[in-house]
Amino acid sequence: MMSMYTKNINTHLVEIKDYFKVAISVDCVIFGFNNDELKVLLIESDLKEFKGKWSLLGDIVRPEEELDEAAYRVLKARTGLDDVYMEQVQTFGAIQRHPAGRVITVAYYSLVNIEHVELKTHNNELHWHSVKDLQEMAFDHKLILDTCHERLKQQVLVQPIGFNLLPRKFSLRELQNLYEAILDMELDRRNFRKKFLSMDLLMDLNEEEEDVPHRPAKLYKFNFDKYDQRKKRYLGIGF
Repeated sequence: MMSMYTKNINTHLVEIKDYFKVAISVDCVIFGFNNDELKVLLIESDLKEFKGKWSLLGDIVRPEEELDEAAYRVLKARTGLDDVYMEQVQTFGAIQRHPAGRVITVAYYSLVNIEHVELKTHNNELHWHSVKDLQEMAFDHKLILDTCHERLKQQVLVQPIGFNLLPRKFSLRELQNLYEAILDMELDRRNFRKKFLSMDLLMDLNEEEEDVPHRPAKLYKFNFDKYDQRKKRYLGIGF
């Protein structure tokens, strides 16, 4: 009598090529912050199916690469940066998501200081775009962007990862503008400042802004001695 069960790849050696062909890629949602706006780095697609549309930065994962290695390779190749905050978010595998065939992609988001980025353009256009202004993108990249943005919203409320988007010295106004841009909501100025100052995450530099059209504000920097990102100490930053 024939068994009703098929061989499982986890219990039997199976020649994958006999079943299907599939490619694995990584797509990087590279967030930056500039002019009080949350931005994402995009490249113009050169595929005829998506002519004139913008896409995320990504690439096929090479046979010898780990997923994280591939994501950092893409980031380094386009921004010149490799020591940045990066997080794996979700896998996207809709059958028709790529015109080249079955491509399963793993999405990452990273947080970079735009001032430190040296954009490496090759043949395609490469630009920073305001996240809130994006309506339509190539492939399923708008869905990937929105998913990563939602994860970022969740994470900034439990970990102070937003500091990765700021310059080394910043004002409380810049810090609040950053959180409002990420969360897409207005925050009470008094409560916001009280909350952050009470968590001992900021160091007063005893300096003020220079060459600003408004009253100079005090400058702070992130207190790395009080928080180690590698330990992922959850803070529960609620507003």
